[in-house]
Amino acid sequence: MGIALVTGASRGIGKATALQLAREGYTVAVNYHHNIKAATDVIAQIVKEGGKAFALRADISDEAQVMAMFDSLDREGEPLTALVNNAGILFEQSTIENLSAERINRVLATNVTGYFLCCREAVKRMALKHGGKGGAIVNVSSAASRLGAPGEYVDYAASKGAVDSLTTGLALEVAAQGIRVNCVRPGLIYTEIHASGGEPGRVDRVKSMLPMQRGGQPEEVAQAIVWLLSEKASYVTGSFIELAGGK
Repeated sequence: MGIALVTGASRGIGKATALQLAREGYTVAVNYHHNIKAATDVIAQIVKEGGKAFALRADISDEAQVMAMFDSLDREGEPLTALVNNAGILFEQSTIENLSAERINRVLATNVTGYFLCCREAVKRMALKHGGKGGAIVNVSSAASRLGAPGEYVDYAASKGAVDSLTTGLALEVAAQGIRVNCVRPGLIYTEIHASGGEPGRVDRVKSMLPMQRGGQPEEVAQAIVWLLSEKASYVTGSFIELAGGK
């Protein structure tokens, strides 16, 4: 199966994905930014279930840290066969009048540049022309890329729009190199990211506006990611799966 690198794997969708990939037989590289306890808890759970995992600390917005993370991967003795670009940030809900350049650039640095950097390094290792054996990449976008997140975080929504474009372009660029690139667009999911936006209970506040009348669970998103990485999706590239309860 090889190594599956999951960025932002210490919590939420990343954690759920790491656990499921380990159950599928991957050796999981659990990337985290600062919470080493959360990362080691994920690894402990994987090991308890009989799987294999290790931690990689890196702020994906920092090119040097991304390079160091992939150098560490190279020393593990297994090929990188899967990448899940999941790490993302958002800040407190705000209208555009109160967005600073610093905030916008911080969001873009992690949510866009970070994804590009990880894709770049993964392609260098997976592409047939570089001696790789192919692989699969899944980018975690958001329903916000379609809906715009007005009055809350247009900057975050715009960053996810860029992720969508990256998915489409990269899928075409590397299709002949044995690499599939797909995307999931979660909607209102019960994760800690809403606390970063200043409203931990956001899902419960707005779930009645969704056709399915409920928020989603991280495991529901993880199932789609794991499928897209698997051989069951061997003819799927450049595709988007909506995980937003019908919205």
